[in-house]
Amino acid sequence: MKQLCITLLLSFLFINVFAGENDSLLGEKNVRERILKDIQQNLDQKNKVLDSTILKLDDKVGKLDSVLKLTGNPKERIDRLVERVQILEEKQKAVEQNEINVYEANYQSAMINLVSMDREIKPLILFHATKDFFTSLTETSNPMSYEEFRKGFDQYRAYVDKTKDKSATQKAASEVIGASGYVSAGVPIVGAYSQLIFSSMAEYVNSIGHKRRERKAEAQKMFSITATLSQFTTERNQIENEWEGITQSLEEMQVYYDTVMNRNMRMLQCGKNEVCTEFTRENDASRRYQYLTALRDRSAEYVLKMKKEHPKEWKEDIYYQLMDVQTLKIKYGDITYHIVHHINKYAALITKFKGNKDIGPNVARLETKLSQLKATFDDTFEPFQYAHSATQMYKVM
Repeated sequence: MKQLCITLLLSFLFINVFAGENDSLLGEKNVRERILKDIQQNLDQKNKVLDSTILKLDDKVGKLDSVLKLTGNPKERIDRLVERVQILEEKQKAVEQNEINVYEANYQSAMINLVSMDREIKPLILFHATKDFFTSLTETSNPMSYEEFRKGFDQYRAYVDKTKDKSATQKAASEVIGASGYVSAGVPIVGAYSQLIFSSMAEYVNSIGHKRRERKAEAQKMFSITATLSQFTTERNQIENEWEGITQSLEEMQVYYDTVMNRNMRMLQCGKNEVCTEFTRENDASRRYQYLTALRDRSAEYVLKMKKEHPKEWKEDIYYQLMDVQTLKIKYGDITYHIVHHINKYAALITKFKGNKDIGPNVARLETKLSQLKATFDDTFEPFQYAHSATQMYKVM
């Protein structure tokens, strides 16, 4: 199952690409946060001006109300009432402008986050396939990685070749081993083939007389390592099988992302190739910032255009786009959280087997690499912070 996932994931980039993507992703966060900060500062400045305007208008209304209470002149009352209505209309325009400003800022934030995700999703897809830990984990499950296994295996292989014409078990074992040349990841030590290999090895161990103590000890050690690795690999595979669900979630999110991305880029009259060229594949952070700044301006212009062309429905259209982007961000955060949970299960597996007399030292060496893997993931993707920020990415009026 995992091999299928790995094959799919590796079709994107070579095995060592994650390190470069990791650095790029960290830089991308800085670019994104900088432009989002610009949006927030711009909104704060507009709010400050509008708050001041509304405060002054309220003050004028208050003064007019005082005059209206004191004056008995009909003409003056009419003039003051007309003036009061005009002030209230100005205030309503200011309130409406505030609403537009908030929608502009929210849609700008949504588009910045949406486009930025194009550079975030790819490293996440590659993550499981590109880290050194998973390569070492595969090596740990391979019996041929253990010198004591290899010592016994050479004699065992000779025994299989010698007795295969007399024993159906050894003949079948010979065919299985011959398919790969040795017992390894190529010939499973779990599942249907494992029982055959165990039966074949047991016959070999029992065929060695007690006088040949050294060879029998080597054979017994080989058998013990194989049995322990079978248990280790079975539990490892149970963890690996969970990655299928994570892979499916990633694929579904990618489809959803492409749909939302393509729709909004059409709305802003931005071609997908433009985004790829000027942002996704652009390594210069300053140029990416410039592109996001231009995209920010387009987003604000689109809100104003919708307000002018569809004065009654414009908010509904923008709202749906905001919700789609927020949903994407939350899904992304959920997936990164599930990967953290997935990684923690490897920690439990290592703890269980690192004290084993047969494979313990090899398993224990995985601990450092797993710690590095987890630290890299937490620093790069920040799953808990990501999910939290996604729920608070918009301003409320």
